Amino acid sequence: MIDVRSLPRRPGSMIEVHRSFPAPDRIGAEMIAIPAEGEIDVDLRLESVSEGVLVSGTVSAATQGQCGRCLEPVTGDVDLYLTELFAYPDSATDQTSDEDDVARLVDDEVDLEQLVIDGVGTELPLSPVCDDDCAGLCAECGVRLADAEPGHAHESIDPRWAALADKLTDPGEESKA
Repeated sequence: MIDVRSLPRRPGSMIEVHRSFPAPDRIGAEMIAIPAEGEIDVDLRLESVSEGVLVSGTVSAATQGQCGRCLEPVTGDVDLYLTELFAYPDSATDQTSDEDDVARLVDDEVDLEQLVIDGVGTELPLSPVCDDDCAGLCAECGVRLADAEPGHAHESIDPRWAALADKLTDPGEESKA
């Protein structure tokens, strides 16, 4: 919540806000997110316009998660640019817009929480990778392919063809056994 009482309602009036605060909860996708209590930095410009307060600026935070291919830990940053109008109570925008269509000032405060949650949710990848060339995990044994020896493979016969494999073996090989 950012208090806007110090911002005059005169259109064109502006204040800048630079703050850091801990994330109240984990914010993001299942595989990567801003951790709970992770620091969120906001650098915003709040401008008084005829219908409310126009908030624009950047939100930055460090992210933590795991690679979608090999499950190794992944860290990074999320930076998003916000532009949102917070309507004054009883303004034309407030009276003519559905509740979900426009943000509103509540008790002379701008609540950025849902705006940040939505922005971070769309900015972060659904399946982050530790490296663009990450090969993932071996489907047979689960070893991380980046750590496996070169040519890592498992010889396996599809169970549907196993009976045929017995019929196609060289008869000379059976007598040697």
